[in-house]
Amino acid sequence: TNQTYFILQGFSYLTTLQDFLFGVILLMFLITMAGNLLIIIAATSDPALHTPMYYFLQNLAVIEICFTLNIVPRMLVDLLWERKVISFSACALQLYFVLSFITSECFLLGAMAYDRYVAICHPLHYAIRMNRRVCLHMVVACWVAGIPPSLGLTAWLFSYPFCGPRDIEHFFCDVSPVLALVCTDTHLFRYFLFIATVLIILIPFILIVASYIQIIHTIIQMPSAERRLKAFLTCLAHLVVVTLFYCTAGLIHLKPRRGLLVHGRELMALSYTVVTPMLNPIIYSLRNEEMKRALRKVLGRGQLFSKMSLS
Repeated sequence: TNQTYFILQGFSYLTTLQDFLFGVILLMFLITMAGNLLIIIAATSDPALHTPMYYFLQNLAVIEICFTLNIVPRMLVDLLWERKVISFSACALQLYFVLSFITSECFLLGAMAYDRYVAICHPLHYAIRMNRRVCLHMVVACWVAGIPPSLGLTAWLFSYPFCGPRDIEHFFCDVSPVLALVCTDTHLFRYFLFIATVLIILIPFILIVASYIQIIHTIIQMPSAERRLKAFLTCLAHLVVVTLFYCTAGLIHLKPRRGLLVHGRELMALSYTVVTPMLNPIIYSLRNEEMKRALRKVLGRGQLFSKMSLS
């Protein structure tokens, strides 16, 4: 029979660590929210940061906030309650947003790599090629790109009959754990899922690699060591974020389902649902003097609190 609800098993096997996990994940959740909100406010309020790079960074911060809010609050509640029930419709909605935000982030990371390519390899044409209208179109395309595959795959998956146990061996509704509960042939769905995953992850990745091949070639040819270092540092934060993303989210979705243990999948998923969104604003602020200056200005003048009170 069709299911009306599922049970998220999550970290139920770590019964003695539930309270500890709740405290750690709650702290990381608060840091994630605060860090990404600060990035958005600083980039909005400081005119010096009204550039394409920080415009893309703002959108990355918005995606991280939305992605985290889609998963972490419910996970925190489930860590406190013994019965971790999620309705059929809530599970479908969560899966849709997971797929949509991951897809948008993939393409946005590709757009950020292209921005760095134009800035370093074609600096004289940067203002024209990366004007406000072009940046807006690129960002809209990144957000919209996640809708068709996410909607199609989610609707297709949840049109199947679910029989037998209701237990989802994960802490949120992801494709593989939900697909494991389907009691009919899913070979065609798995085939299209694989194609969609490869296209969504590899197309931006190829763009990123191609951009950085050109960037490295240009940096090597720069006559001044100071200029080479400055150009490299403008790309360093993006490179670290891309590495974190593809080593976690990319790896878990491209790796064959049978080749990844259930608990290993959960731990890896925890890294890209909680750890990476927390680290991204830290990485972009660590060696970025413009961002650190803007953050000091926001915090020092109390603009953050005044904006919150006005809103």
